[in-house]
Amino acid sequence: MSKSEIDAVTAEFFGAFDNRGGRTADVGRVRRLVLPEGVIVKTGPEYTVYTVEGFIEPRLRLLTEGRLVEFSEWETSDRTDIVGDIASRVGTYRKSGILDGEPFDGGGTKTIQFVRTPQGWRIAALAWYDHA
Repeated sequence: MSKSEIDAVTAEFFGAFDNRGGRTADVGRVRRLVLPEGVIVKTGPEYTVYTVEGFIEPRLRLLTEGRLVEFSEWETSDRTDIVGDIASRVGTYRKSGILDGEPFDGGGTKTIQFVRTPQGWRIAALAWYDHA
């Protein structure tokens, strides 16, 4: 049961950024999926540590002001380890869209740390890197 719940939270996280077919990305749902004190880290040459709000704000602008359209990302594989009320997931993902008029696609790896709260599984930390 827990793995399917973690799968659902993960899919909802990825889906928060989807603006294909004219739909509005629901980036704000990240506030419900990630603990308020959660940390989100982008690695690589643009290494950045985000608070939840610091992560949401620039993505909301990017996905709603027309610069990034027809965007989606989806998980392509995962390994999830659950021990009691904590879980760790490492997964690969793909993404595609049109940024500033130029089509792109890519992918990367995300690691997500989950905790079981009274409201269900939530993300405590997330880190990712985009593959070259």
